[in-house]
Amino acid sequence: MHTLAGVYAAAITPMKPDFSPDLDAIPSLLDFLTSRGCHGVLLLGTTGEGPSFSEKERVGIFRSALQIRSPQPSCKLLAGTGTPSLTETITLTRAVFDLGYDGVVVLPPYYFRKATDEGLFKYFSELILHAVPAEGSILGYHFPGMAGLGFSLDLLTRLKETFPRQFTGIKDSSHDQGLALQLGERFGDDLLVLTGTDSFLQLALGNHAGGCITAPANLISPLLRTIWDGYLRGENISSFQAKLTAIRHTLEKYSPFPPTLKTILAGQYGFPLWPVRPPLESVKPEIAELLLREWSSVVI
Repeated sequence: MHTLAGVYAAAITPMKPDFSPDLDAIPSLLDFLTSRGCHGVLLLGTTGEGPSFSEKERVGIFRSALQIRSPQPSCKLLAGTGTPSLTETITLTRAVFDLGYDGVVVLPPYYFRKATDEGLFKYFSELILHAVPAEGSILGYHFPGMAGLGFSLDLLTRLKETFPRQFTGIKDSSHDQGLALQLGERFGDDLLVLTGTDSFLQLALGNHAGGCITAPANLISPLLRTIWDGYLRGENISSFQAKLTAIRHTLEKYSPFPPTLKTILAGQYGFPLWPVRPPLESVKPEIAELLLREWSSVVI
């Protein structure tokens, strides 16, 4: 499998009461995630509220996360660097590789929802040529439900053929079962696919995916790791997948994920109750009580 295959948490971002990043809390959160089975983490994806932070704040968060490599040297670090601005995305991506990250996960320029495949190819070509080193890895972030546009199979094929080493793969958060099958049929093992949908993990692995990057991995990475390891050993993982699907569906009732995950991390795992940055809102106390009660019942 690809060196970046595995189970990744789309990490939440710890914040102070004034909504600034809590840089001192990031290493302990990443240590928690890695010690519970994550091969690595994605910083400042959707779950990490990436678009809410400035370029300077993002680089500070990326730098703080490097401290995980002292207690957990095998932890793989991925960074979300996509913005609607090609210039800003190039700057952030360069900074990430200069810091020694393992790769970047890049949204298409989400403000431009009518961009064509040709326009997107030019955007990613410029990004790769100006910011991704020869040994670097970039994954496209396919989340059309959030970004308003995504990666067609033909665009992925063109990027992979043009940049066979640097364009490593895709984080597929489309929640589209058909696409999970099509990606496997079109690319086999040539394109690293990391599913963003926990309920599709077994299906995706059976169709050449290399693992997952998910929001619930902040809470249930041991279960995700059990499924990933079991699949590689050829074991029957259906019962574990059924439990994972039930957990995912429970969490989806309390979307968006960032405040929900922060509430559970505080209520069940002893972390501070970190806020989310506006326009997101923290979970109301009466909803938090219901959420924690239902979470306790479903994870048993």
